[in-house]
Amino acid sequence: MKILMDSSGWIEFFTEGPLAERYATYFTSRHDRIIPTIVLYEVYKKIKREKGEETALLLSGQLSASHVVQLTESIAYLAADLSLMHGLAMADAIIYATAKDQDAQVVTGDADLKDLPGVIYVK
Repeated sequence: MKILMDSSGWIEFFTEGPLAERYATYFTSRHDRIIPTIVLYEVYKKIKREKGEETALLLSGQLSASHVVQLTESIAYLAADLSLMHGLAMADAIIYATAKDQDAQVVTGDADLKDLPGVIYVK
């Protein structure tokens, strides 16, 4: 199964939050993980702010081990359409559009995405 774990999932996993074990099930070899560049940005920024640059760089290396998907023109336009259709913020729309473009399911703890098709909501 191809999945896109959003920023909330990576951060929960890396910081060993209360839902870390639930997210850990998506770190198995049976899941083909993709990661949009906006998730790299969000995770690096949060980890650097809370844990420092060295930790942020170390964890960013783990993120980059997934297939990184660049923001293309077609994903940007799709994100804008999905944002208008579902009332999504920019980052959420880019994440959701990237998953749609790549035929992946979104794994998230973000309530703004939970009711959308193709979303696995972790709570």
